[in-house]
Amino acid sequence: MYRVLRERYPYAHCELDFTTPLELLVATILSAQTTDVGVNKVTPILFQRYRTAADYASADRAELEAIVQPTGFYRAKTDTLIKLGAALTERFDGQVPPRLADLVTLPGVGRKTANVVLGNAFGVPGITVDTHFGRLVRRFGWTEEEDPVKVEHAVGALLPRRDWTMLSHVVIFHGRRTCHARKPACGACPVARWCPSYGIGETDPDRAARLLKFELAPE
Repeated sequence: MYRVLRERYPYAHCELDFTTPLELLVATILSAQTTDVGVNKVTPILFQRYRTAADYASADRAELEAIVQPTGFYRAKTDTLIKLGAALTERFDGQVPPRLADLVTLPGVGRKTANVVLGNAFGVPGITVDTHFGRLVRRFGWTEEEDPVKVEHAVGALLPRRDWTMLSHVVIFHGRRTCHARKPACGACPVARWCPSYGIGETDPDRAARLLKFELAPE
């Protein structure tokens, strides 16, 4: 199933725009409870204004809130970013650490966020268990676990470590484009033949094709 999904989404990648580990870390924190598309509309202004961890640590709260407001929960996110900047400055010389054990000690950073940063900014393989990934691997029958950490370990045992980051990308791409939460496009799914959940969504190929999103949607 993984091989076929890679063929379906050979361009799968992190859909948050970034150029540095700090930018990716900030963007991932902002992506909570909103879309990557929404975050990418905010970050060009944010990254131009705040270039270092120290910039976030010393940020004017009202100014930072105004920039991140479109991403939702902006007061809490602003608080997290200021504390994150301070923690990076005080404990890591202003640099984002490339180790999971260090990343998860930072404000607003759990295993999911840490794995996003490790896999995409540092090239360290990691599995990102977001809502799409968790939903799909349970539908695929790869695990029955609900806890994200248990899902991460269960799925990680199924594939070589070198594939973990790309696995995360293609599964998340599939969740956003084909295997939707409410009405999956089963009839247009390339892994339907192996999927124990086939039939929970639209099975007619033509109607299923109309459910596809992003670049897969029929013109």
